[in-house]
Amino acid sequence: DIGDIIRGKDLYRGNNKKDKLQEQLKEYFKELHINLQNPAKSHYNDRSGNFYQLREDWWNINREKVWYAITCGAPKEAKYFRQTVCSEGKTATKG
Repeated sequence: DIGDIIRGKDLYRGNNKKDKLQEQLKEYFKELHINLQNPAKSHYNDRSGNFYQLREDWWNINREKVWYAITCGAPKEAKYFRQTVCSEGKTATKG
């Protein structure tokens, strides 16, 4: 899930592209942290350089905007959700 990737909680490891993505995200959030003013800058200080709390809070604030950016060009009949056997075709679940 995209939120897990941004927050650094993606459980699948072993893919070099994902490792590179995590490194790039660390750089993005490092830049974001540099531009913060106190007390936020102190609150999000992270010596490990991962900025997990900043990433988590950023995602919580921006998830709807990210979702809109991903789906805004999709036609109304597009289905991001797929039908499952358990739902007997009556409800949609995340695909």
